[in-house]
Amino acid sequence: MDFAKLTLKKAHAALKTREFSSEELTRYFLDIIGKSDPKIHAYISLNQEAALKEAKEADKKIRKSGKINVLTGLPCAIKDNIMVEGLKTTAGSRILENYVAPYDATVIKKLKDKEAVILGKTNLDEFAMGSSCENSAFFPTRNPLDKTLVPGGSSGGSAAAVASGMALYALGSDTGGSVRQPAAFCGLVGLKPTYGRVSRYGLIALTSSTDVIGTLTRTVEDAALVLETIAGDDACDATTKKIKAENYSAFIGKDLGQLKIGLPKECFSASASKNIKQAIEKVVKKMAGRNIEIVEISLPHTEYAVADYYIITPCEASSNLARYDGIKYGLAENKSDDLLETYLNTRERGFGAEPKRRIMLGNFSLSAGYYEAYYLKASKVRRLIAQDFSEAFRKVDYILTPTAPTLPFKLGEKLSPLAMYLSDIYLVAPSLAGLPAISLPFYNEDKLPHSLQLIGNYFTESGLLTAANFLEKEILAVRF
Repeated sequence: MDFAKLTLKKAHAALKTREFSSEELTRYFLDIIGKSDPKIHAYISLNQEAALKEAKEADKKIRKSGKINVLTGLPCAIKDNIMVEGLKTTAGSRILENYVAPYDATVIKKLKDKEAVILGKTNLDEFAMGSSCENSAFFPTRNPLDKTLVPGGSSGGSAAAVASGMALYALGSDTGGSVRQPAAFCGLVGLKPTYGRVSRYGLIALTSSTDVIGTLTRTVEDAALVLETIAGDDACDATTKKIKAENYSAFIGKDLGQLKIGLPKECFSASASKNIKQAIEKVVKKMAGRNIEIVEISLPHTEYAVADYYIITPCEASSNLARYDGIKYGLAENKSDDLLETYLNTRERGFGAEPKRRIMLGNFSLSAGYYEAYYLKASKVRRLIAQDFSEAFRKVDYILTPTAPTLPFKLGEKLSPLAMYLSDIYLVAPSLAGLPAISLPFYNEDKLPHSLQLIGNYFTESGLLTAANFLEKEILAVRF
């Protein structure tokens, strides 16, 4: 059996019937990591001893009762900005290179409660700032489909781990596309839940108003199974909504009825490459013959989304990253008796180029005399972007766009920060609005995977996953 290609449901069924054990499965993945990761660099650190212990405990439970959760004993990977007690949590930065998490993030507690097996922590762009996984302070991650290409970012390590068969599924964080874009580049399903659906407690903050923990999986059903485990209200995170998490996997395969899917005319402009447009057009044509009404809609303020995002997120990032001062935790450069010099030396040595860039942009935009011109105005535009979506959802059930404007690009190809920022042109608007969105892979004439993004209304993950599963099975399953 090819363990690397197992879906979570099939792996769960095989564990229950004792076709193989969790320990065998875990040892297999650790062995694959040892052989493959030196060429891919998906993982920053491994959790080998604890993972084997967790696997043995899962096997004991299976032998004792046979009644196990669907994630029991199944190996996963965790992005290295999510706290796992006792493991290093670096956020891909030198400033946290030796920081050991003192507690579990809420999502990790929930996974551990279900006896999930954590293989290790995956690479990312530093503090989740990037779209290629080249901004890590330690090493770039390569795309398993073609090692000359980027895997996307910032959750590039998590995507590469799953796509290369080094984990069954992974958690990432999505601030402005950081789960969906690497999923697109690596041929995976990437789910960003509604802001407030999943607790952020224990996630190292980039931006407090758009950070969401999401999933990277091989199938939509796998995404549903992971989401139903990690979702829910959390007393430790005031931004979570008091809305009970649903049994999302139960909606997979349900009858959709007549669907209305909106195509924003702004998302099929000159920003998308020719092959991306043509591939999406083929998908849309096939959808139109499957009881799906295609409706052209307008999201007029999305043209400002990238500019808006890169004012709001640096402002919030500069505030969140102020805590890394060489005093409380992390790197400390104590070569001076002057406190200010300690701050400056620590941050100069500890932060890479992208965090420094965004800290300076954020501090400038929040400074006296510029706050009203930049941050305040950006906040107003953000409201207009959200209103555009609200208006659109009065006419359609879901909105479809490309996930990325291009196929995966070469390592080192996009050295300009602006060129890199534009990789997320279709992804930042749903993030600014706080909406759930999912990236789905499909194959066209190109060897590399294409992808589309399906956006839902607030807290409609059950319907979004149902629709995404239908597209996955009935529309996208064959090469176009």
